[in-house]
Amino acid sequence: MSTAPILRLENVSKRFTRKLDAAERIANLFGAARQEEVVHAVDDVSLAIGEGEVVGLVGESGCGKSTLGRVVAGVHSASAGKVFWRDKDVSRLSGAERRDAILKIQMIFQDPMSSLNPRFRVKDIVGEAPKVHGLVGKADLDGYVDEMLLRVGLDPSFKTRYPHQFSGGQRQRVGIARALAVNPEFLVCDESIAALDVSIQAQVINLFMDLRRDLGLTYLFISHDLGVVEHLADRVVIMYLGRVVESAPVAELFADPNHPYAKALLAEVPRIDARKRVFQPVKGEIPSPLAPPPGCHFHPRCPHAMARCKVEMPKLKEIAPGRVSACHLNEG
Repeated sequence: MSTAPILRLENVSKRFTRKLDAAERIANLFGAARQEEVVHAVDDVSLAIGEGEVVGLVGESGCGKSTLGRVVAGVHSASAGKVFWRDKDVSRLSGAERRDAILKIQMIFQDPMSSLNPRFRVKDIVGEAPKVHGLVGKADLDGYVDEMLLRVGLDPSFKTRYPHQFSGGQRQRVGIARALAVNPEFLVCDESIAALDVSIQAQVINLFMDLRRDLGLTYLFISHDLGVVEHLADRVVIMYLGRVVESAPVAELFADPNHPYAKALLAEVPRIDARKRVFQPVKGEIPSPLAPPPGCHFHPRCPHAMARCKVEMPKLKEIAPGRVSACHLNEG
């Protein structure tokens, strides 16, 4: 695994704005004071991922991890900040360079049924992108689709079927084959096993590991399941309400989490050696991204919150080589 960053994010933010409709604009003329709603989905995230690395991105539902994955994959454009692919600002690329960068980063979605076109046969789902982008000629397309299906553990004879004729695990393999068909170097896996049965999850995880070994892939693996991330990832990045609060090598994070939120998350992971422990979930609910708390976003739920936490946002600070955390407690 190379330590050179293949992908780098610099102060990336993503906001979604709901514009006022006609009725609300009219109401404002009569003093209603309606305002546009802004969702702060991703808030000033900087991150570097090395070539060949598997980075697990974790956090509660609504923390912005899926939105960040979509920004990385180019599904959403960043509202602020920059995304660099091999040290090139993606927003400044054009023509063939931009196309190549887009193809090199592919996304695998959580629900394979909704992400596959129900009107297409598998041969069209997998073969469309490489044909459109000129990666394979028409005469060789059938054989190429067969090769992709074999790579993900599916019988090539399945290529004449439609998505509804497959099980959930098989549909997810079709989604993986579609992503691999354009020869990517980086896969964004957005809760890619969450919708599958546990036994099928293990098979798909093993497939991801085999593909990493055989093709030298880099992964951003988004999941709420810390047990899966511990098994699969080299490094873990923890997000809370749009911000990265801690990043560390997987063994170090699971052995000794630093940030109070990371500690609370890891305390919820089931362990055989802690069967008699009383389960204590993270107190409170994650605040709305429409109105995130000032200062440290976690302070309303943090048992160590100080007056400073309510007004001053903690910066990510290196607490050990290759390890950063955003907590005022690290500043003595």
